[in-house]
Amino acid sequence: MVHNLLLDGSSLSLEALESVARGRDTVGLAESARARVRAARALVDRHAAGDAAVYGINTGFGSLAEVKIPQDQLAALQLNLIRSHAAGVGEPLPVPAVRALMALRANVLAKGFSGIREETLEALLALLNERVHPRVPSRGSVGASGDLAPLAHLALVLVGEGELLEGKRPVPVTLAAKEGLALINGTQASTAVLALAVLDASRLARAADIAAAMSVDALRGSAHPFEARIHAARPVPGQAASAANLTALLAASSINASHENCGKVQDAYALRCAPQVHGSAREAIGFARRLAEIEANSATDNPMVFADTGDIVSGGNFHGAPVALAADTLAIGLAQLATISERRTDRMMTAVESGLPPFLIRNGGLNSGLMMAHVTAAALTSEIKTLAHPAAADTIPTSAGREDHVSMSMGAALKAARVVELARLVISIELLAAAQAIDLLAPLKTSPALAAVHAAIRARVATLVVDRPPSPDIDAINALVEDGALERACPVRLV
Repeated sequence: MVHNLLLDGSSLSLEALESVARGRDTVGLAESARARVRAARALVDRHAAGDAAVYGINTGFGSLAEVKIPQDQLAALQLNLIRSHAAGVGEPLPVPAVRALMALRANVLAKGFSGIREETLEALLALLNERVHPRVPSRGSVGASGDLAPLAHLALVLVGEGELLEGKRPVPVTLAAKEGLALINGTQASTAVLALAVLDASRLARAADIAAAMSVDALRGSAHPFEARIHAARPVPGQAASAANLTALLAASSINASHENCGKVQDAYALRCAPQVHGSAREAIGFARRLAEIEANSATDNPMVFADTGDIVSGGNFHGAPVALAADTLAIGLAQLATISERRTDRMMTAVESGLPPFLIRNGGLNSGLMMAHVTAAALTSEIKTLAHPAAADTIPTSAGREDHVSMSMGAALKAARVVELARLVISIELLAAAQAIDLLAPLKTSPALAAVHAAIRARVATLVVDRPPSPDIDAINALVEDGALERACPVRLV
């Protein structure tokens, strides 16, 4: 079978991961990886046949690491490890996150530091390629010895147990020495959730620039604060990128030209400071992306198998601190996008600020217009602020004190993914309001770039003339943003 992607343990991009997680790409193992996997396995087999106690091969786990296990019980040791650690609870991870988890774990195993057998790794890849998706509960990991519980639920399906979300149950694998630990010791569940959130956040940052540009035009704000020379004086890359997007999006707007000499000195911060706030969010997304990409290609096992020197060494690469900090930073950055978006929406609701009918509807009183759409944005923004509190600020000892400092990386990643969803809705509400405001400014016309975006919105959501439920309109625009259709409708290439 010819595969779209060959895993080598070191070159997996987030875009390639997404093509597997959300697309139909199949995954194979690079030949260079096969050689490393075989060499590491040979070393594990030698230690398994010996008398010396080696953690993860012939000992108990965690605070039971000093308990030596007889050789005839090593297979049972690995199976018991998988069973006992499958303690997850709560709603399952969605299929894309499960697929990302599987691909990431396979990529880590391909590095050759885990000691897994080649045939066991191939069995994991077969689950992925045949779209057999284990049910992986989302709660139960503190990101200490990695994401033990989520990965154990994945491994259960490999050994013929556990639950499936979809697919045909595979032929069970009989685990050999260290293989249970090799399957579950790592940060791949939290990294999978983080990686997909990072990709979604990158798209959302560009959609936020589109929304801000539409709001600036709708509120008849100035484009001068977005001039490149201002941002060159404070060379934050994300800020410069956002300012460049706003400048390009507003170019040749008749609305903007109509108030060039209106006498207004300065706009409110929600308009004028959009590049600074959006740019800071972009920097947060970039930080999270860098750590997610590193983690996607890192060995996070314990113990580590070094076939080149013949050593098996205990360490702490399973600690999820990098993932937790990346996810927390991502959530905080997205909170900035949401809070400033909600402020722009609020200004469009207020006649004294917008110069437009209250709540963007004619015949107000009889009609409430987008009053409650803004209330929804306020509710979502408040929830985002709560979720932005860093999970990594917490730690709690587990495993009888052996795991005395934990990362909470899974909680951080799940929060970040939720913040992406909520922030996208907040920005969708801003787009709904801005499109309505631009309609109310007719016969003045927005820029050609924003007119194309406006047309894409109007293809899904009609202009509001008399009251109707805003919820379906919000959902329709949210779908445009989520699948990238809004950005594709824009003739300006956004950075």
